[in-house]
Amino acid sequence: MPGKSTITVHADREIHPSRAVAPPIYQTATFWAEDGETFAQGAVEPRGKDFYTRFGNPNHAQVAAVVAELEGTEAAMVTASGMAALTTAALALVSAGDHVIGQKSTYGGTGSVLLNLLPRLGVSTTLVDQTDPEAFAEALTPNTRLILVESPSNPLLQITDLRAVADLARAHDVLTMADNTFATPLNQRPADLGIDLVWHSATKYLNGHSDVSAGVIAGPAELLNRIWDVGLLTGATLGPIDAWLLLRGIRTLPLRVPRHNANGQALAEVLQEHPAVAKVHYPGLATHPQHKLAADQMSGFGGVLGIEFTGGFEMADAFLGRLRYSLRSASLGGVESLAVHPASMWRGMLTEDQIAESVPLGLVRLAAGSEDTADLVADALAAADAVHTTEARA
Repeated sequence: MPGKSTITVHADREIHPSRAVAPPIYQTATFWAEDGETFAQGAVEPRGKDFYTRFGNPNHAQVAAVVAELEGTEAAMVTASGMAALTTAALALVSAGDHVIGQKSTYGGTGSVLLNLLPRLGVSTTLVDQTDPEAFAEALTPNTRLILVESPSNPLLQITDLRAVADLARAHDVLTMADNTFATPLNQRPADLGIDLVWHSATKYLNGHSDVSAGVIAGPAELLNRIWDVGLLTGATLGPIDAWLLLRGIRTLPLRVPRHNANGQALAEVLQEHPAVAKVHYPGLATHPQHKLAADQMSGFGGVLGIEFTGGFEMADAFLGRLRYSLRSASLGGVESLAVHPASMWRGMLTEDQIAESVPLGLVRLAAGSEDTADLVADALAAADAVHTTEARA
């Protein structure tokens, strides 16, 4: 099997091959057919690439081919965003009367789907402490159809035992779906651990340049065909130019991820020793309570860390204002470092009570980019020194 860098450059070579070294952008809403039989076949072909762009597009198919090979799955499909990937899959896989298990520590949008959207559609949900594999077993009901996991979790970087969850689910004929956005297929492949479906906010590391909103789902073709059917109805279609940009970003994923890993590790190690910091959440730290599990199922620990400050929200906000290289902005996974206060960012998705139950108010999520490690470390330490000095004077 070729290496991951080779996969990202060549796995899509046979998708609409041409003599162009850089793939063309198929900026078209529709495609013509040579005859009626070809047209009729295109109208029913799952995840097609040359009938109508809502059904599929060559640029979609190119991204899907690369992601499927990176994740070690049979197939993949793209959507307009990571949330489109999740909601389309959920609508395809569960119905009124079914039950879904999720995590207490998870991205705010995922939490809102579990707490607010699915219950409105007659689907019951249970959120568990994902650090305890037994919690998933205890939450199972005869109506459980899907388990949604995220590891590492956003923004507390908690680890889910993916193999244990997959084994449990398979024994009870329950589907599993893992958010692999933080880890990327370079650091972790959930399908290798038995997870059925893997999804990404491809806006983040897969694209890597903060200029695309996109989602990807990877897994068995039969399941993806069911999700694709619903995607036709919801219209969660990725534009051809965005798909082309996503593919261009994926080409350099194996070059970028090691730098993100190194920068995240370096920042976590220096900040955990700083007097202004109460706690650093990062699975690469030996002090992380799940470090061994993370090391068992991950080959790298990513560029995202959660930083809790001794001075709560005020100190966290002041720290963000002092950073020079880490921009105060939503998202992550780009070449530039970004930092954000999750409790503020998620106010549009969760109630104040739901936020308080899932994320500390004094937590900063710092996503290390690909800048020089020494510069990011010096910048973070200078900001931490400044807020610590201000608090001491107060």
